[in-house]
Amino acid sequence: MDAISKPFVAVVLLLGLAASASAAAAALDVSIISHEARRGVGGLRRSEEDVRRMHEEWMAKHRRSYDTVGEKEKRFEVFKDNLRFVDAHNAAAEAGGRGFHLGLNRFADLTNEEYRAAYLAARPAATSERNRVASHRYVDHAGDELPASVDWRAEGAVAAVKDQGRCAGKLEIDALVIGGEASGWAFATIAAVEGINKIVTGDLMRLSEQELVDCDTAYNLGCNGGIGDYAFAFIIGNGGIDTEEDYPYKGHEDKCNWLRKNAKAVSIDGFEDVPTNDEKALLKAVANQPVSVAIEAGSREFQLYRSMDERPPVAIFPRLEGVFTGRCGTDLDHGAVIVGYGTDHGKDYWIVRNSWGEDWGEAGYIRMERSVNTSAGKCGIAMLPSYPVKKDPKHGPCHPSSANPPTSCDSRYACPSGTTCCCVYENGHYCYAWGCCPFEAATCCEDHYGCCPPDYPFCNIQAGTCQMSKDNPLGVKALARSPAKPYWWNSGIDARKSSNE
Repeated sequence: MDAISKPFVAVVLLLGLAASASAAAAALDVSIISHEARRGVGGLRRSEEDVRRMHEEWMAKHRRSYDTVGEKEKRFEVFKDNLRFVDAHNAAAEAGGRGFHLGLNRFADLTNEEYRAAYLAARPAATSERNRVASHRYVDHAGDELPASVDWRAEGAVAAVKDQGRCAGKLEIDALVIGGEASGWAFATIAAVEGINKIVTGDLMRLSEQELVDCDTAYNLGCNGGIGDYAFAFIIGNGGIDTEEDYPYKGHEDKCNWLRKNAKAVSIDGFEDVPTNDEKALLKAVANQPVSVAIEAGSREFQLYRSMDERPPVAIFPRLEGVFTGRCGTDLDHGAVIVGYGTDHGKDYWIVRNSWGEDWGEAGYIRMERSVNTSAGKCGIAMLPSYPVKKDPKHGPCHPSSANPPTSCDSRYACPSGTTCCCVYENGHYCYAWGCCPFEAATCCEDHYGCCPPDYPFCNIQAGTCQMSKDNPLGVKALARSPAKPYWWNSGIDARKSSNE
């Protein structure tokens, strides 16, 4: 055989082998071929044996076991269906159709319905735009210059990713709140407080989500959901929050540990809401500190989100940024915290820390599309953002504009800024003692003890609850008032601190 014919024979042999392999693959009756693959997208095939082996490896990695053979088979079928969805999505991504990757993360053996029921809200949020009092601290102004990118992780202001698990608690239906049968609201609140405390004091302390789940029960519902603003108000009213080490997370509701509740490791001085549906104001807020947000996280793409960056680079595939651009709406069902922002290959994104452990997303984080063509932001991220305020003990408020005057009750007594004065003891038309309700525009109940937030303004004194209207039985527990202080106490606290230094 001459030198010219040898390469020709080799090519023929290779083509023959490829054709044989293709025919053998086509003969597999138990292959998993996604609908998209059958139409020519990706063309990835896996045998039943391959998928069972993948499921066993996934179970070992995630320490998953099943009580019965029947349950294991049921979970395998769910796993297989999710694998089809992942393969189809990633094939389209590799073909240039999508810019983020999916994977077999911790939720791979759950249907989307099971995932939403276990980790997200079952009900809409009670708070709404009309009940929020937005701060103008971070309103966008002409001439504002913000950094092109911010990452509070690099500044040491973000603790390691935590895992809320399947928070278990009694299902209550007397309030409509963010969080469903989950505790994401508590993790988002604590992360924002941890961040501002690090920025102001220089100390990053891991704080207790469990204290919020167990003890913040006036308006929030533990494992059945909560709202960040109410959680900030609890921390303020309690005088602080304990550490995670002393009051560790259990993954279920428990009785409030009053000893630990009275241990105040970190305190905040207030909280503020970013103007609703204003991504520019949100950007400015995140440039200054981590911000707690609510998002819609119920899509199957969000459930199985996992960045392409975790896979080894393959030369024939385009680089996938991992920025989440998937389908989602504005039915807010999960709490998270924005810890930065940036731009990757021309695509703006938010850096969002989640509370589902490091084996979800990008090591526990998700980069969500920013600068979208909707005022609510991606997945409603700009609808209900809020942040805590903490004063520098040496230089006053950490932001010059954060000093707000106290709420004046009369010429002698006042309540902290952002609260409502309620008379505790009166004679005739004169009030001799005042109490403070930890919400603006609150309703003072006629029993001179309780008070109600603005979104539940009707006092049911006999039941000790607050209702949305007289004819609407849905309500929350009435909150007790705290004693008002002399006016000089509220307005002169910084001066007293300075004189003692």
